[in-house]
This record gives sequence, C-alpha cells and structure tokens, in this order.
Amino acid sequence: MNAHADQQLPHPSPSVSASPSYAADRLARALRTSLTHEDAATRERAGARARQWRDVLSGMAGGTLSIGSRTPVATLPAWVTPEVVTGGFATGSAAAGGPLLPHEKETARRAGVPATRSALFAHHLTEDGLRELWSLLDSGRFEVHAPEEAALATVAWLVRAGRFDSAAELVAEIGPFADRLRFAPRPADRPAPGVDCLHRRTAGEAAAALARRRPHPGVEAQREALSVWRPFEDELLAHRLAVAGSDAPPPGWRAEGAALLARYATLAAAHTRCTKHLNPKSNAAILRRALAEELAGRALAPRLAGLLRVAVTSMVAKRGVPGSPGHTRLRRARAEHAALPPHHALAALVLRRIAPLDEDRGIPDVEAAVAPVSGREARETGLPEGAVVPPAVAATVRGALSAPLEVLVERGVVPSAEVLASLVPQLVAAVTAERYADAPLRTLMAATYRAFRRRRSLLLLNLEHQVRIGELPWVRAVSGHLRDGAADGAADGEPAREALRRLGELAVCAFPATVLPNPLVRELGELSRRAELGAPFVEELAADIFTGTFSPKFLVAARIAADLLEGSLYARYYGIDYAAVRRMAVAQAADSALRGHPARSAPEFAALCAQRAGTGTPGWSTAANGTVIEQAQILTTHNLATLAARAGIAPPPGWARLARDCFGTVCRLLARVEGDPRPMSAIKDAAYAWRQMLFHLSLCEAAEREAVLAWMEAETARRSGHVRTLLAPALAGLRLVADGGSFGADGTADAGRARRLLGWSTGRHWMRGSRLPG
Repeated sequence: MNAHADQQLPHPSPSVSASPSYAADRLARALRTSLTHEDAATRERAGARARQWRDVLSGMAGGTLSIGSRTPVATLPAWVTPEVVTGGFATGSAAAGGPLLPHEKETARRAGVPATRSALFAHHLTEDGLRELWSLLDSGRFEVHAPEEAALATVAWLVRAGRFDSAAELVAEIGPFADRLRFAPRPADRPAPGVDCLHRRTAGEAAAALARRRPHPGVEAQREALSVWRPFEDELLAHRLAVAGSDAPPPGWRAEGAALLARYATLAAAHTRCTKHLNPKSNAAILRRALAEELAGRALAPRLAGLLRVAVTSMVAKRGVPGSPGHTRLRRARAEHAALPPHHALAALVLRRIAPLDEDRGIPDVEAAVAPVSGREARETGLPEGAVVPPAVAATVRGALSAPLEVLVERGVVPSAEVLASLVPQLVAAVTAERYADAPLRTLMAATYRAFRRRRSLLLLNLEHQVRIGELPWVRAVSGHLRDGAADGAADGEPAREALRRLGELAVCAFPATVLPNPLVRELGELSRRAELGAPFVEELAADIFTGTFSPKFLVAARIAADLLEGSLYARYYGIDYAAVRRMAVAQAADSALRGHPARSAPEFAALCAQRAGTGTPGWSTAANGTVIEQAQILTTHNLATLAARAGIAPPPGWARLARDCFGTVCRLLARVEGDPRPMSAIKDAAYAWRQMLFHLSLCEAAEREAVLAWMEAETARRSGHVRTLLAPALAGLRLVADGGSFGADGTADAGRARRLLGWSTGRHWMRGSRLPG
C-alpha cells in the first residue's frame, strides 16, 4: 500500500478509515525477520520495526491513532512531524521526540539547567539562550533534521527583528509541547552546504562504506591458491617426474622429498584459506601420499600407484611440464594475478585520500580519489605503484560526487527519476529561501524546507491533503518578512519558473519513458506555486486504496492537455474528446466562482474516467481502480502537458529523440514478458512508456513524426520474435491512427489485428491472455 498526497475519497461512502490488517501483516513480517534472519544487524532493525508496528496496532485499537487523517495522533496538531512507517501509518510518536540527544545534554550542562526538554526550552528564551541562537543564525553552523528544530531559532530571529508580538505568539503555540519535542537546531562544525552542487551521498557515507570492506574469503582463498599452493604442487610434480622411467631415484631425491613434506606441514599451518589441498582425492594429496610411502620404504599399493599415474598425467596435460615454456608463461600470468592488491587494501587507500574532506558534504573531485596508486603511496603502503582502483570501490566514491544536477544525471550518479526526486529538495529549498530579505533567515528557512521534505507522507483518506510547509507555525510567523515584491510573486517568480523548467527538462530528457514519481511531482508543484503559474501537478494514485473521486486539479490538468493536444495524434489514438473536457473544466470553474470557494472534488471528471475505462458495473477491485486511474493519466498526460505548455520545457535532444528512447524502453520491457509467470508489471510499465512516447511523438513536426514511425517499424523487425509478436497489434494500431484511421469502441480495428495498448484491464489482457488479479 502506498500513501500519496491528496489521496482520493471513497465512493459513495462519505468517510472511511484504514484497516489494521495491513499493519498486522507488516508486524508479522518484521517479527519473522527479527527471529530468523541470519544477520544480527538485520534482526535488530526488524525488531525495531516490529516495535513500531506494535505501536501502530495498539494506537488503532485504543483510539489514540486515526490512520487516514492528517492529524493521526490525537494529542498532536497537524504541524508536528509524526513518526511514519511503510504505507503512511503513524506510530503515535513524534519525529522530534524521544530521549534527549547528546547535543541537548551538552547544552543543558553548559547552561546549568536540568537535562529536560522543558528546561532547555525555557533556557533558549533567556538572554543567554537567545544569544546562543543568534550566534548559530549568524554563523550558519547549525543543522535542522526535523522541521521542529527550526522553531526556537525563528523565535530568536523575530526577537532580534523587533517582532516581539509574533515571537510571543509563536512561543505560545509551540509551548504546550516544550516538554516533548526538540525545538532548537543542532550545532554543527561547518555552515550548511550551498545548493549549486548536489550530492547523492556524503563523503562520510562513502568513507563508512569503504571502511566496511573486508577481505573477501573466496578471493583471498584464490590468491593463496595461486601464490602458495600451485607453486608447491609444481615442486611436487617436478620431484615426481625426476624418477619417471628410471629404476632408481637420482642422488638427493629422498632428502628433497623429505624437505617437501616438512615444508607442506609448515605451509598448511600458515595458509588456511584454501583447503583444496586437504582433499585426499586431489592430485597434490595423491603425490604427497605416494612420496610419504616411498620415503617410509614401503612399496606403493596397486591402487595408489594407479592414482599416481593418473595424477601425474593429468597435471602435465593440463599445465605442462614444470619449467617448460608453456608452463612458465602460465605460472607467470597467475603469479601476476595473485600479486594484484586486494580490493579492501585499495579501499583503505581511497579512504585515506578522502578522510580530510568534510564528511557532511559531497566529493568535488572524485577522479583524484580513485586515481591509480602513486609512487609515494606505494612506498607508504606497500601497494604496487600504478595499481588501479577496482570499479566496485570507485563506484562507492563516485556516488558521492558533488556537482550540478545535470552532471550527476549525465555521469549515472542519478540512475532513476526516484533518485532525482530525492535530490530536488536541495534546489527547491534555495528557491524558497530566496523569498526572504534577511540572509540568516534565508539560511534558516532553506534548512527548514530541506527537513520538511524529509517528512514522510501520511496515508490520507477522505480527500485530506498532506501538511504543507506554510502550515508550520514558525514558517507562518515569518511570512511577512519577504523581500520586496516576494509577497505578490514578483521577486521569486522568475527563479521558481527557471528552476521548474530546468527540473522538468532534466526529468523528461533523462527518464523519458518513466512516470514522474510522486516526490518529484510534489517538488514541481511547489515550484509552480512559487512561480504562480496556475499549473497543477497531479500525483500517481494507488490503485489498492483509490475509491473513485479525483480532486479538482485533475480536471485543470486535463484542460491544459486539451489546449495543447486537441486534434493531435495522442488525442486521436486514445479517442479523447478534449472539447468536452474543456467545457467540463469551464463549468467547474464557474461553479466554484458561484459558490465562492473551490470545489473539493471533480465528480464529472471521475465519471468520464470511469466511462472511458468501462467500469460502470457495480463492484470494486484493484484492477478496476487501475483502469480508471490510467484513464486519468491519459487525459492529463500525467504532467507532461503541464510541463510543456506551462513550464515551457524544450528538451535539447528534441521530442523525436525522446519518442525513440521511449520505444526502446517498450521493447526492453516486453522482452521480459516471455516466460514470466507474472508479466503484468512489465506490460503495465510498457503501456506507460508507450503513452509517454505518444506524447513526445505528438509534439513532433509531421515529417519528423513519420520518420520516427518508420524507424519504429524497422526497429521492431530487428527484435526477437516474441517482442515482434507482442508489438505487432500495438504498432498496427499506431500506424492506423497516424494514417487517419481510428479504433472501434472496444479499442481494436482490422478484425483485432490493430489494438490500442493500455496497461490495466479487468478482463483478459491481449498481451498475456490471462486475467488480471483483482
């Protein structure tokens, strides 16, 4: 179950609540892992999750938790950040609560006050406490992990600005929770990093990953085999070959044999990683056993003599006679391989290189950190000069690259739209903070925004919406202290518009076949509000909890798509009457104006989606929900039209290139279907990529569009027979519409040889011929 912003109202019931069955299932899974997993750390983490799920179930049963509400904890207001577990379930605890942290205890000790939250709260409102907060504000040397940790610093700023009434009102609002929550920022050694360069992981995180590298048992066993046991086996074989075909052993043969056996005992005691030599059936063991028998003066038993002949013959055939040119080349190559430094040793060297860096920031020059071993380092560490850092170790460091977002995407540090979304708040925080006139306040509000965006979404029902940053009392308290013009959007509109365009282009170009993930949608929506574009961004809804109604912004987004795409290939392929959508949107706006307040839902839009999905019959299922949600995504283009028409994105590679990339993704996804007992995930993703492709294709010029269609047909012919078979009806349908034709009411044409490709179905999907699970 996924929790999405503005999750939809059940229909027709006016109110619903969450079922505890999901929480009970999660508790059972956590308990099972905590008791049975082989890794102790994993068991400990699972035990912590189990305790959280117990709190969820206990709170639901006792009435102290209202899952599905934006105020799920009865004793906490909406602005308090709740502790949230998978699925959007609140546990009843606050993210800024819990035992005192070390920095709080140190502050209490230094101030000479009791080590309690209420005492610390009171101290921060004294003259000494305010001076401490002013010092943090001016230096920027603080961190805000939970949004609440910015509250008292905001009070201090208001006091210094002479806004005593605002400061007093803020203290009065947060004061009732002074004994439970952290309201002061955490001191830091360095100022907060800037936002020009972003990083996916910090230097400290990369260092911790490098420090965890230990010798790999299998690799070290192989290294021991090549450097110790293979050369020793060669000596045994050479010693045996010295008596081959002779009636008597040469002088010194017995003494050399005794020395070999004695050295074997020494080697076996010192080198214990490789154990193959202990196998009595191994060639080396047979050679040793035969030598021991002969040195003891005993004749070889017929079986041992036979095994000895086979061992010698096979060893010579496999590697050659010791000392021969071929054998020498083989042993030299394996010795060089064994001499390569182990990965953990090179990881330790890289760790030493990055140790002086700020552990809370990224690494600006990762190539220097993963360069080959220098002469000086070779002398200091014993590693061979010029040794290359292995790719696995280098990847750990490159993941901490600090660079502009576009560079991170280009270098593969950002491999998905989801990862991109996780980095975007750093940029949006800068745009948000630029609205404030005072530099320390800008730094504080940027830190507040970054912390707020780490707040996990709640499972929401009954058309409730997630808490917005403007609802935080301390953000609201400084809302009147914006730069000139920021209050009406003039000052921060242009930076927000530019950031929106930049992020939109980056997401669409880097991941053209991917539906924008909800965290990224939320950031784009925030930028749109800052830019006052009137451009709504709509979330992807969860089919397992969707119950039929859409918020009004879905219809607004559909109208934006209508203005851009009416009469286009996209509209004709999906059979969309965008003129009717436009009339519906106009009527909704007029109705809201008449009532004097915005509508809470868009029932006409929901009815249109249900009609297009063909789900007019009674009943409820995840599959039926999925068909309705998919139609909403089709009508709105799931934010692509908003980005193109309102944000003004113009992808540098061109729309045709993006369409080709989408088609390649469709082919790759369909290649997974063959032999997959559960192929619907791949089929649905392919249908989403197909929809994105159609959007990009619809913005191409006619000649360019025809060239892409011809390329797609040629590309399909190059694919496997399975992919060609799956694609043929969809491609025939696309060609049919491109040439001016249309589908029938059932989404087929030409006796079923041409089909409209959709991802969801309540019946038998034509790409797999089996029923979707409901």
